[in-house]
Amino acid sequence: MGIFTKFMWTHNLNPILFQLGPLEIRWYGLVYVLGFFLAILWLKHLQKKGMISLSKDEIWDFVFYLMVGVLIGSRLFEVFWEPQIYLSNPLNFFKIWQGGMSFHGGFVGIVTAAYLYCKKKKLPFLKMADVLSVPAIFALALGRIANFVNGELVGRVWDGRWCVVFPDYGQQCRHPNMIYSFFQRMIVFSWLFSLIFWKEFKPGFIFWNFVFWEGLGRIIVDFFREDILYFGFSLGQWFSAVMVVAAAVAFIKYYKEDWKKIFK
Repeated sequence: MGIFTKFMWTHNLNPILFQLGPLEIRWYGLVYVLGFFLAILWLKHLQKKGMISLSKDEIWDFVFYLMVGVLIGSRLFEVFWEPQIYLSNPLNFFKIWQGGMSFHGGFVGIVTAAYLYCKKKKLPFLKMADVLSVPAIFALALGRIANFVNGELVGRVWDGRWCVVFPDYGQQCRHPNMIYSFFQRMIVFSWLFSLIFWKEFKPGFIFWNFVFWEGLGRIIVDFFREDILYFGFSLGQWFSAVMVVAAAVAFIKYYKEDWKKIFK
């Protein structure tokens, strides 16, 4: 009977890690800093193994481009999601430490920034997109833990075997969908990490795996998330469906031989 005992927990986590006077250090902001720091370490590791041709200074420059791209893209898309918050006070656009970073906007922003940098430095974009996919999905997984700490992006009301009460959203128990998303992204991370060192694939194959599996995972997990639906799907699910279709087309058109390598 103990295994089937219901687990219900009331969210009471403090999104602020510590405070120095007016300065607040939040878990959400720390996750973003950690994500870019891990990207630097990852790129340096691949540089030492001879897998990428970037100098140490170029790695820092590259990651700076990525930071700017993801911050601008994610916030611009967030304005699209919740315009009332930003139209009522435009300064809210810059308060990234409070949360509110759109995944799809960040994805568009970071891909655009990586493309512009690679074009400027005459680097192979698809190869760089491949190696960046690994730290990107890991950072996104950590981001879902930060969402949980913030008590945002809550799940649908559910009175099942396990659930969480988020007091800011009432006293009803809900799916901890941020935790579901964390595990989904860690599965994708494990897959992408194995591809990097498994076999040699055509440039872009790992990147499109990121796009496909993250898009598909987001569609599934978001069925547990409370959101406004349009023809049965949330906007996030519709955007993710575009990702899945685009990746599927890329696989069929360019990467049939790479899939054959996996199943040999």
